[in-house]
Amino acid sequence: MDLDGIQPVKIGIITVSDRASKGVYEDLSGKAIIDTLNDYLVTKWKPIYQVIPDEQYLIESTIKQMADKERCSLIVTTGGTGPAARDVTPEATEAVCDKMMPGFGELMRQVSLQYVPTAILSRQTAGIRGNSLIVNLPGKPKSIRECLDAVFPAIPYCIDLIEGPYLETNPDVISVFRPKQ
Repeated sequence: MDLDGIQPVKIGIITVSDRASKGVYEDLSGKAIIDTLNDYLVTKWKPIYQVIPDEQYLIESTIKQMADKERCSLIVTTGGTGPAARDVTPEATEAVCDKMMPGFGELMRQVSLQYVPTAILSRQTAGIRGNSLIVNLPGKPKSIRECLDAVFPAIPYCIDLIEGPYLETNPDVISVFRPKQ
C-alpha cells in the first residue's frame, strides 16, 4: 500500500543484456523505460525491475515470475531482439505467452524504419500471459521512447481487455485510445 492507501499498479521492466547484468556498463535502457512511463502515467505505479543475461530460460522464468507471482499488468523488456545468436527475447516471450500480439512489433519496426534502415533487423514482439501484456522493446534508449510513443496509445485498452488495472495517462504527454462506452 502507498501512503494514501492506494495499491500501485505493478509494471515489470526486464533489461536483457549480458554486459549490463555483469556490471560492465550501466543499464540505461531500463531507466529509459522507467522515465518514459513516469512521463506517461498518472496512475500510481511501481516498477518491478530486473537486469538479466541473454539466457532464454532466465528470460522465460523472469517473465513468468513477474506475470504469475508479482501480478504485473504490463511487462516491458528491452534488449535481445536483434539477429545475433544470443538475442532470444522474442523466443522467450513466445514460449510463455497464451496469445501473441504481432501488431506491436509491426508498428515498432515501421516507426523505427523512419530513423534507421537497420530497424528491419529488429524482431520485437508482444504477447499476453494471463492478465499481463508483455512488450519487447529494442535495447537503445532513444529507440525505446520512439517505440513506446508509437504503441503505448493501445496499451491501456489492451490491459482493460485482459482484465488488468485501469491505467490513466497524462493527456499532455500521450493520448491513449479507448472506445467510447
